Amino acid sequence: MIKKLKKDIRDMDKPLLIVSILLFVFGLLNIVNASSKAVVLRYNTSLYIYFYKQGVFLIVGLILTLFIIHIPSKKYYAWSPIAFIGVTLMLVYLSLYGTVHKGSNNWIDLGVFSLQPSEFSKPIMIVCLSFLFERFLSRLRNKKLNHYDFIGIILFVGCLFPAIVFFQKDLGTTIILFLIFGMMFLASPILRIDKLKTIGLCIVLLIVACGIIISRNGSLLTKTQLSRFDFFDPCSDYEEGGYQICNGFIAINDGGLFGVGIGNSKQISYIPESHTDSVFAIIAEEYGFIVSSFIFFAYIIILYRILKISANANTVRGRYIAFGVAVYIFLHILINLGGLFGVMPLTGVPLPFLSYGGSFTIALIVSLAIVQRIHIEMRNQKIKV
Repeated sequence: MIKKLKKDIRDMDKPLLIVSILLFVFGLLNIVNASSKAVVLRYNTSLYIYFYKQGVFLIVGLILTLFIIHIPSKKYYAWSPIAFIGVTLMLVYLSLYGTVHKGSNNWIDLGVFSLQPSEFSKPIMIVCLSFLFERFLSRLRNKKLNHYDFIGIILFVGCLFPAIVFFQKDLGTTIILFLIFGMMFLASPILRIDKLKTIGLCIVLLIVACGIIISRNGSLLTKTQLSRFDFFDPCSDYEEGGYQICNGFIAINDGGLFGVGIGNSKQISYIPESHTDSVFAIIAEEYGFIVSSFIFFAYIIILYRILKISANANTVRGRYIAFGVAVYIFLHILINLGGLFGVMPLTGVPLPFLSYGGSFTIALIVSLAIVQRIHIEMRNQKIKV
């Protein structure tokens, strides 16, 4: 088994592996800076508490990775429906009895740690949709067959998680889940005419659903969610909705080319949760534009390598799993930095590799491990399906 594991590691995509490890290590070390004053002053606890917690999450992710890269992806057929049902039941339970955190009732409080199961729904949905595309491929491409029963199953799997998370009042996760499904649906093997008809039907159903929600609640979104859409001039509303974004602007501007130095951030005292969704502002302030640019370059490498694996995958499931993971990571980068830069609403979405967060970190590592498994199978199989 150890010999097989060593071979699997040798067959992994090395650029993706190395850049991912470097970003995770940098993110772990930076958490000490980004959370220092928040931890000591606001929570009166150890300076390294988030560092140790994030380290535990990374170790859990590493252990899961060693299992995942060893298991053939075709065996995911057996556990993916179980995982889908399990997370669905957990999300429904949390909708009714979950711990409220930042306005969303989708957390499990375990005392020392907290888990957000909706984060696990992202890779699970990607894998389930990819297997459906593979299983229904020949029938979806056959113009003589009626495809709406298969498309209905795909829509159910792709829309269930976003719908439940929406009612948990987690707007950021809802948007990401919905966009992941949307992008995978557009890239799917479904015939173009069927895609257009399905999109039209979904738009009608969405309008009806929004109308029902508005008629019952008076508004589609909560007041907190609506306030996040007022992001065009955050510093003019500094005391209310613009406080976090405006202080992020100040931090990024103060960083200049070379930064103010590690541990010398001034805005860390003013930016709420600086170690989570606003971590890039602290990085830009302390390290400057040059180091921040290297982070963008690292993201480009990761997305390129995953998309390359998707393009060269020798199975239908591998192609769509890798594509879905690339979309997943890209959306987190786009929405997090877009909110921080004031070009879209700030939704509290974590930044990949750099933000503190156990559920997201584990889900991200698992997603990367599955992509690496796809690459391993691509290296070992010469016949392209």
